[in-house]
Parts: sequence; structure tokens; C-alpha cells
Amino acid sequence: MFRNVLDRLVTQTVRFRGHVKHTALTRRITPASVCVRGFTDAQDGAQQPFDTSILEVLVCPLSKKPLRYEAKTNELINEELGIAYSIIDGIPNMIPQEARLIQKHVDTTVTPTQE
Repeated sequence: MFRNVLDRLVTQTVRFRGHVKHTALTRRITPASVCVRGFTDAQDGAQQPFDTSILEVLVCPLSKKPLRYEAKTNELINEELGIAYSIIDGIPNMIPQEARLIQKHVDTTVTPTQE
């Protein structure tokens, strides 16, 4: 039984090879066929702009309150909780574990009196 299967496999392989043209299997690589991106193409510090129109629907995942966009730091700020969500390539990173704690603005003009 195995001999019949082996004989059929060999004879069919030989017949198949007879119909295939013998061409080089590897494609010749030329400088025009290769797309190369160098480090000079990348722009340092250039980030995609954040679309502020999505602030109408974005809320903090923890407090469900609206967020404020801070262009100077490129972050979304939650004033109530004192956290900032970073924006990477125009996409806000809204994972609470990766949010940065910020200092809340504390009014220091009023000092408590001691009795």
C-alpha cells in the first residue's frame, strides 16, 4: 500500500516538474525596487495635531467629566482629579494607569489662623 502511494507521489511530482518553466525563483533586487526610509525623513518633535472638536464627546474615563486640552504640554487635563492624559500622534491615551498626576491649583493667599 505504501509503495503504491510512494510510486504515485514520485510519478506525479516528475510530471509536474516537466510542465513548470525553469526560471529563477529569486527576484533580482534593484535600487529602484527597494523602498528605503532613512532617518532624515523623520521629523523630530513633529506631532500630528490634536483635533479639538472631539473634546465635545470625550470625557475622563474615571470621573466622566469633560476634559481641557493643554496645547503647551499636548495633554488632556482633568481639573477635578488632577490628572493629565497624554496625546501621542494625535490620539489621546485615555488609560487611567498611564495618566500623569498634576498639581492642583491651590489658593495659597488664604492662610488658616491658629488659635
